[in-house]
Amino acid sequence: MELLTIHHQDFTMSIECTKFMGIWGKAVQNVGKDKLTSRYTWSDGVEKVVKYNEGGQEEELMGGEEASAIFFDNADYPIWVDFKSYVKYAEFGSILKNENERFSFRKNVLAGFVNYNNEIGKSEINIVYQVGAETKHFTFGFEVLSTKLDYHEHWNKIVEDIEAEYRMLSLDYMRRTFHGFTPDDKGETPELIWWNIFSGEREKFIKACKNIIERPRRRLRGYETYQRADKIKRVSVSIENELAEHRSEAAHLYRIEEHTQSNDTQENRFLKYALSQIIAKYETLKKYIESIGKLSDVLKDDMDACLDALKHIQRNPFFRTIGRFKGLNQESLVLQKATGYSQVYRTWNLLRRSYSLQDGLYRLQTKDIATLYEIWCFIEVSHIVKEQLGIEKEDMEHRNRMEMNGLFTWELGKGEHSRILFRKDGVELAELVYNPKHTEKENDNISMPNMVVPTVTQKPDIVLQLTKNDLQNGMKMTYLFDAKYRIDRREKGADVPPEDAINQMHRYRDAIYYKDYDSNQLKKEVIGGYILFPGAGEPDAVEKSKFYETIETVNIGAFPLRPKDERNRKFLEDFIDRLIKRKSTETIAEVIPHKGTVLEVHDRVLIGIVKPSSRKDYNKKFKEGTADLYYTRANFPTTISLDGLHYFIPYFEGEGIRDVYKITSIRTITGSEAKQDEGADANTSDLRLAFKLEFSHKLWDNLRMIDVHRLIKHAFIDTTFDGIGSLCHF
Repeated sequence: MELLTIHHQDFTMSIECTKFMGIWGKAVQNVGKDKLTSRYTWSDGVEKVVKYNEGGQEEELMGGEEASAIFFDNADYPIWVDFKSYVKYAEFGSILKNENERFSFRKNVLAGFVNYNNEIGKSEINIVYQVGAETKHFTFGFEVLSTKLDYHEHWNKIVEDIEAEYRMLSLDYMRRTFHGFTPDDKGETPELIWWNIFSGEREKFIKACKNIIERPRRRLRGYETYQRADKIKRVSVSIENELAEHRSEAAHLYRIEEHTQSNDTQENRFLKYALSQIIAKYETLKKYIESIGKLSDVLKDDMDACLDALKHIQRNPFFRTIGRFKGLNQESLVLQKATGYSQVYRTWNLLRRSYSLQDGLYRLQTKDIATLYEIWCFIEVSHIVKEQLGIEKEDMEHRNRMEMNGLFTWELGKGEHSRILFRKDGVELAELVYNPKHTEKENDNISMPNMVVPTVTQKPDIVLQLTKNDLQNGMKMTYLFDAKYRIDRREKGADVPPEDAINQMHRYRDAIYYKDYDSNQLKKEVIGGYILFPGAGEPDAVEKSKFYETIETVNIGAFPLRPKDERNRKFLEDFIDRLIKRKSTETIAEVIPHKGTVLEVHDRVLIGIVKPSSRKDYNKKFKEGTADLYYTRANFPTTISLDGLHYFIPYFEGEGIRDVYKITSIRTITGSEAKQDEGADANTSDLRLAFKLEFSHKLWDNLRMIDVHRLIKHAFIDTTFDGIGSLCHF
């Protein structure tokens, strides 16, 4: 389908897209037709620009005005440029080498295609062609939109939120699209900002330097010279007496003070200094950019030409008489207002500034929207966890940091280098990790060193660990989130995430295990996995959707999450709130795919008194947590069912409880066997119960008293882990 035709005095350009109607339909559904607009601009030589609407009707565009968009992410756009016969050579003028390689020039036709992948924002099609000995450039500007999010609203919100948390993290280099930004006085000037500002200022800077050299500002400077009387042009009062005294001496020399126009001014010294500093910086950054490897010949030639122009100015004889710059002692009206000088001074000040995300004249490139969305989801989840825990910003310990990715750009560190701890009153409540590393090779570097992936590499974007102390001290409940910048379709009024992304969460959850600190036994600690995607829809429709309902049944599902959509954000808020408030036993009981993998769902606990025994090591082993056997008295209550009894907690009289043992088996023994005391008067027919034990974990670090009234009659309490809490508050 032909989308747009440009009639130029030297060529005719046609832009097509075979799948445009399907792409347009998705964009209208996800964003809204009224928001799918773009501003089109072009350079001189254009006679007419014709755009074809959805019905195929022609619509003539005016430069600088808005019209419906034709460029979207992740779509191929074939471009045909049919040149007049006198054009002998042409090429595509992208800064990216691989993009230029998609185009070829043959028989006066330049043909190829562009695909912006996940890069959205402002972009240009640049054509370089030869007419005789003259090289001409043509530029066609437009905006590349997202089919999933509103570029004019959602993109700004995502970048603003990221920059508020991690300044410079959203920026990137060597991208197909760019965005406007405004210089700011706050903060330092990163290399990327310096390069982008100077790229927009360099032509004006070079022109200003040339203007100054041609018409420099000078000042009168006095100097002393010695002349004979016949050479003196003006007799000053100071030498009148000397002339009278030496009138008869023709060879006598008189000291004369002359004045001349000098270029060695404070402003010209500043020019020399600023020029040398800019050349040094530009040359350093140019070498780095050339080392990247994907630089196009067009951009390389452009940078070479700029550096040559700057060095040519620096070699001008004008600077030979200019001294060393020693700073500005006071404000200079020449630098602020004089022609040429004011531009040099302006460029110099701009290069010393930081930047603002407000739309401006200068170009700034950012990471692709899929990466930005992933980082934004991590920030959003951290905000939600903080809100639902009810803690202050000071209670969040940020161990995450940004790491340099080359000279220009930053990325958020992974695993250990990117986690947030949430604490309250010194107690750890939750931990959030961005992109933990889950390969056997990387396990030593991750933030959760006990995480094990026996099969394949797994990398969920976000890992949330909630700390629970009700069932076991310091117990971790792990939840995986994966941000996907994808929408599969709309179904019953709600956007649906891709099915393969949901299946991936099943693999993530099932593949990740945790190794016990005290043994090599693998345990299942991952409770569920959830997709975060930029979907929309009415809350009622989202609530009834399959991807949301499966969260309650199998702990695998998805949440729509997009900027400024507070109604659907509430689904994730309420879910995390339930996770925080839910007791461990409730969570474990509801985890159907992993029932019994952390602790058995049957959480019945037998609390029994451990009395002094004739066996000297009996009490000692319980105190040390190494006991492997517990035997009852003869009157073990028949009201206690042994079926489903899985845990035993010893009670030390007058001290309390602390340790939990797993009951591995139950058998009967005689009284003499239990007492292990040959001299005692034991009735051999006195049968007791013997519990074979295995140490499980500590409830608390120290012994804690409980309500002992229920222990008096039979010396046992049949309870649950939930019930232990009520026993401790008597």
